[in-house]
Amino acid sequence: MTVIFQKAAIKIEKAEEYARLQKAVEQAFLPEKAKGFLKQLDRKGIRVRDFDAVLAQRLLEGVAGDSGLDARPLYQSLPVSDQAQMREFYLSKLEGVDVALRHKFKKLYQYY
Repeated sequence: MTVIFQKAAIKIEKAEEYARLQKAVEQAFLPEKAKGFLKQLDRKGIRVRDFDAVLAQRLLEGVAGDSGLDARPLYQSLPVSDQAQMREFYLSKLEGVDVALRHKFKKLYQYY
């Protein structure tokens, strides 16, 4: 018998704020924007999995297309459960980047 992993269904408490951040993360990892986003991370010396540093350096604001976005305070306004789901969403998106592009920026994807 094989058991397939199922993500727990945890309700988003602050849906509007979460959706704005989710849109910004999706924009950053769109195929036509991912290379530029990864270049910004590289220039700043930020590992791709360091979501807190991405927020601190305001890198999502540059690719979001939302002129009023202030990602870090928006993220901090979320309850802990929503923050955890946002980090998980961000991590899932960065793993979906094209393999060739991930290889080009392999230093950013390293765990150490």
